[in-house]
Amino acid sequence: MERTARQQLAEHIAGEVTMSDDPGATLAKWREEFDVTGAALADAIDVSPSVVSDYESGRRDSPGIGVVRRFVEGLLDIDEARGGDRLRQFARVLSAGFESDIVHDLREYPATVPLRRFYSAVDATEVTDGRGDAGGRSRGRGRSVAGHTVINSIEAISRLSSEEFYRLYGQSTNRALVFTNVTRGEGPLVALRVVKPTPTAVVLHGLSEAALWEHAPELASADGYSLAVTEQPLEEMLAALRELP
Repeated sequence: MERTARQQLAEHIAGEVTMSDDPGATLAKWREEFDVTGAALADAIDVSPSVVSDYESGRRDSPGIGVVRRFVEGLLDIDEARGGDRLRQFARVLSAGFESDIVHDLREYPATVPLRRFYSAVDATEVTDGRGDAGGRSRGRGRSVAGHTVINSIEAISRLSSEEFYRLYGQSTNRALVFTNVTRGEGPLVALRVVKPTPTAVVLHGLSEAALWEHAPELASADGYSLAVTEQPLEEMLAALRELP
């Protein structure tokens, strides 16, 4: 019998917690990933907030599988009651054949989103519009994207083949690829050179324009995609992307 996305996500979280050197911290990480307070989780699994806090801080012994199962089921129940955003996000990543530590989010939009609006949502600064005009923001106003993929650049570059890298496009190359965990941007931009066609836009996360690799605008212009940078916190950016379009 095929496992549901909920079952796969539950197994993924439970496995990560039980294999962790610090299971309490891993429980806390996943609770924060689901944007659930300790009090809300405690209420969902019918324990006191101090019990949740004690397990996460390590004041109680490492949780057994029964405790982990209750924590995980509580998080998933809360997510489903809110509309299932995290479950859908995980299912999209799985359906594309990736692990969640490589791809933070992969989504297709029901309607195209103007690139200017996309950049506004993630608080990005466009460095080049991809048409040979570094800093030419006005020329990109008519462009749009049909989806986005948020990628851990280190994991993607070190673990994916060129064919797998292409699957980051999802259903369409008319999208924004957002690379996290970058230093100056060389890695993902050089990796994109072997993947054709190129995306509509590339966003380098956690990077200021001043810290950008000096050859990045030239490379983006040569390959014909818009390049932008953003220093918006990751969770804030992912939350903003969930609101699009």
